[in-house]
Amino acid sequence: MTASVVVRRLAALSGTSAVAAGAYGAHGFKNSDPDDYQRVLFETANKYHFYHSLALLGAAHSGKPVVAGTLLIAGMGMFCGSLYHQAMTGDPGLRKMAPMGGMAMIAGWLALIL
Repeated sequence: MTASVVVRRLAALSGTSAVAAGAYGAHGFKNSDPDDYQRVLFETANKYHFYHSLALLGAAHSGKPVVAGTLLIAGMGMFCGSLYHQAMTGDPGLRKMAPMGGMAMIAGWLALIL
């Protein structure tokens, strides 16, 4: 299996999980009482999750799919993951990961040039 096929499949899994998370955000918070900040965090995480799932599709067709894909996936994990975590638990313990994740996502977009 080529690197581009692996990255394309990871993009499909990421998109799938973004849709599932979006559905949870739209319906799962109805039974709880998160504050507005938690909702904003969740929506931001979900938006960036979707955008970068699409970017992974582009990474599969770049000159260096492993480099671009790895950076995008790591960035999503750190940025979106820390925001999802804080939105769902109220625990800000992982928030220091978000800036590093943002930088990794920026680097992933730049890696699409390679």
